[in-house]
Amino acid sequence: MTQNDRDNSFIAEALPAFISEAHEQIERLEQLLLELEDAPDDRDLLDALFRCAHTVKGSAGIFGLDAVVGFTHHVETLLDHVRAGQVALTPALSTLLLQCNDQMRRLIADAQHPEDEDADAQAHRGALVARLQAACAQPAPARAAQAARAEPDSPATGNARWPVAVRFGGDTFRNGMDPLAILNYLRGMGEITALRCDAAAVPALDRLDPEQCHLGFDFVLDTAQPRESIDAAFSFVRDDCTLDIGAPAGACDGPSVTAAPRTAAHDAPADGTPAQDTPAQHPQAPAAASEAARKPQQRKAADAGHGDDQRFIRVQADRLDAVINLLGELVIASAGASLLARQTRQGALVEANDQISQLVEEIRNGTLQLRMVPIGETFSRFRRVVRDTAAELGKDVQLEIVGGETELDKSVVERIADPLMHLVRNGLDHGLETPEERVANGKPAQGRLVLSACHEAGSILIRIADDGRGIRRQKVLERAWERGLVERGTVPSDAEILQLVFAPGFSTAEQVTNLSGRGVGMDVVRRNIEALRGSVEIASDEGRGSRIEIRLPLTLAIIDGFLVGVGSSKFIFPLDAVVEVIENRQAVQALDARGRGIVELRGQALPVTSLRALYGLDSPAPERTSVVVLQAAGRRYGVLVDSLLGQHQTVIKPLGRMFRSLRGMSGSSILGNGEVALIFDVPALSQLAATPALSPVHAPQRATITTPEGQTP
Repeated sequence: MTQNDRDNSFIAEALPAFISEAHEQIERLEQLLLELEDAPDDRDLLDALFRCAHTVKGSAGIFGLDAVVGFTHHVETLLDHVRAGQVALTPALSTLLLQCNDQMRRLIADAQHPEDEDADAQAHRGALVARLQAACAQPAPARAAQAARAEPDSPATGNARWPVAVRFGGDTFRNGMDPLAILNYLRGMGEITALRCDAAAVPALDRLDPEQCHLGFDFVLDTAQPRESIDAAFSFVRDDCTLDIGAPAGACDGPSVTAAPRTAAHDAPADGTPAQDTPAQHPQAPAAASEAARKPQQRKAADAGHGDDQRFIRVQADRLDAVINLLGELVIASAGASLLARQTRQGALVEANDQISQLVEEIRNGTLQLRMVPIGETFSRFRRVVRDTAAELGKDVQLEIVGGETELDKSVVERIADPLMHLVRNGLDHGLETPEERVANGKPAQGRLVLSACHEAGSILIRIADDGRGIRRQKVLERAWERGLVERGTVPSDAEILQLVFAPGFSTAEQVTNLSGRGVGMDVVRRNIEALRGSVEIASDEGRGSRIEIRLPLTLAIIDGFLVGVGSSKFIFPLDAVVEVIENRQAVQALDARGRGIVELRGQALPVTSLRALYGLDSPAPERTSVVVLQAAGRRYGVLVDSLLGQHQTVIKPLGRMFRSLRGMSGSSILGNGEVALIFDVPALSQLAATPALSPVHAPQRATITTPEGQTP
């Protein structure tokens, strides 16, 4: 393999790491722009915004992505003007920067799958560059003068000549860095003149170690960038070089500095250096690429202003999924070993297996925690959606985010993003009124859209609420009559009318727009949420607003379950949904034909349902049954079971096609003895138990109430 082949191989391996980190920086840049609209003079936000663009540009330069470097350079220049107080950050300028951020996102995506860019895309990018340059040419004089007085070493007009001397350490190549890539990056900031290589430091050819770096350079950088930007260019090699940046020679108002005499055999070329606004040609450096792949999160932490003690490692998602799948098999095998150990009745063996089971549980909790991410990262993406959609609809909307720190499985977050997007856009289009309509109805001109999340009984509850017009039930009912969803003249309950919104192809929009009206969306939303073992409900107060509640499991892999038996069948309830257990000494007979009734619990009527009757299990009822009290959506209900088998680590497996039509089931699990147990969907099961029976079922007077852990409350 040639050196060029090795270089290309390193680039190919490191490029995905750069793409991933660059997308994170672009997401961060967008959020900062939206935050700055409320605080345009916040210096910390402005500095963070500049660092994001600078990081993207610098990393792209290492990989020779000239299109990204060239365009981002113009964005960086404008942000530097804003940061220095030379240009005011107006709403129009924020819109321009958000559009430029979208362009950067497309350029980075194209870097992974390069294709020839069409003329329209080039014209669009050229128009954005022209607008960026025009914005830089319109400074705010008073603020520029103030910035100039505050930073005398960084002239507001003209460039400065920065003398730079750098000597790279012997391990620079071994640590994955290429000094020429850094010089080429500096050329993108301005013009390098008087470049001289320290030829005396290079040993004779017979004593030259090709893996050791002997390079040192002295040059003058003619640029408008401040000292911090020059220093940041060497951030990747700070531990492998000695750097001296002298005082600037002043604004460039004359000819360039004449290059000092140098030896051509060792000097890097100074001719043909591109101007400040022209991207340089960057060599593909395998060492630099390796460094970009090795320390992406360290650079991110540094750019965010965090301490050096934070360490990160980036792991591919499929590798983590494979570990969790193996962990599931380990949980099943551990349960089987524990069962066999108890059957042997050997105390030492049982104790050893209990210790192993405890360690497996700790490993399970720690591994699943690796996939838990705050849902606030997903919520924050909707700031841009609300901003742009509200502007398109001519509405004034304030987005509030509550409970963004609530964590759930990353796989759930990824799959819930699209349904949430549709619900947010639907609320903006159908729910919230225009400022004129709101004022006419006695409301504030600005509407409110609230995204909130919290943990509830082992699941996560997501709410999308607005203070808009609400759902007009009569209009929904009339449209249902027209489509034949409800027999004309029939008036269902309010709850049933609201559920019609989720019917396939249902829409109340008067005309088709690019946001709604085609009857595609809400049925897909419900189907996608139910595929995650979740549920969605709608509540609405006409004229005052609507609220959509989504309940999702925290994880799709492994949960703590409560194992019960009905005849020869085994079932599992999510442990977090189990409130308590009522143990009866005789079978309960007074149930209706569908196996539903009411039991009295501490003076309150508790609806119950029999699993034997509900699922048609062909087994005789025992003399002794128990009622497992569950809670879902703020309601409590009971389930009649034959036996209580205790807490069980549950590995969730998908249901086969034959069982997917079963109501109240969300998955299956394999027990330690090889049997299969079905996992209940507690919210769906609560709907089956919600309708009260004709005759109540009373618990015996001497009922024993225990928690799932066996403790009497």
